[in-house]
Amino acid sequence: MPGVILILSLSACNGIMGGMYDEPAAETENDYGFIKVDESANSGVVYINASEYTNWNFIDFHKKKIETVEIGEGMQEPVNWDIAVHRYDTKTNNGVVLETEFTDFGALKALGSIPDGAFVADIWTTDRIAVDMSGMMDGVILYTESYYNPELSKWLNVDTSTMPPIYTMSKKVYLVRLKDGTYAALRLSNFMNEASVKGYMTIEYMYPFEFEN
Repeated sequence: MPGVILILSLSACNGIMGGMYDEPAAETENDYGFIKVDESANSGVVYINASEYTNWNFIDFHKKKIETVEIGEGMQEPVNWDIAVHRYDTKTNNGVVLETEFTDFGALKALGSIPDGAFVADIWTTDRIAVDMSGMMDGVILYTESYYNPELSKWLNVDTSTMPPIYTMSKKVYLVRLKDGTYAALRLSNFMNEASVKGYMTIEYMYPFEFEN
């Protein structure tokens, strides 16, 4: 039911007010997508405009494709996708995610095996994916029901206990086991564009990710 919209009070908000003073900056569609790809190293960089609260950005690492879909009644997800990003929040396509202790891909590869820890599946949420912040000052925020991955979403913490909010990237590598059993390694390297407008996500990746023997 991704098109269902709920209204909750401001007190239910936890970290989704980030960037409330920002307006999307002017960039062209050509600036987004798989902007760097190294086929020989199975690595690259994805840059997406996640500044709009009303959109999901669906990323397909298999075909190196990104599709942006507006949230609403009758919303149709792409047939093929691996992870999706809404602002800083994430979900997977029947995948699971592990936050590793590593901050670079090389160290994780050199480990030679999957790190210790539990992979985390998506959960259903009714008070996380905000789609309308216009009533925020009156204590009203509109949410949509959706799946959400709490592990991958740790890549950026937004502390709203102070104003303006404090943004802290984990800088960690996240290992995502996709529904076909392959692995992708991801690291968020920036959440702003060159004009310091928040919601523009730079994601470093390795796919398929394989450990060194």
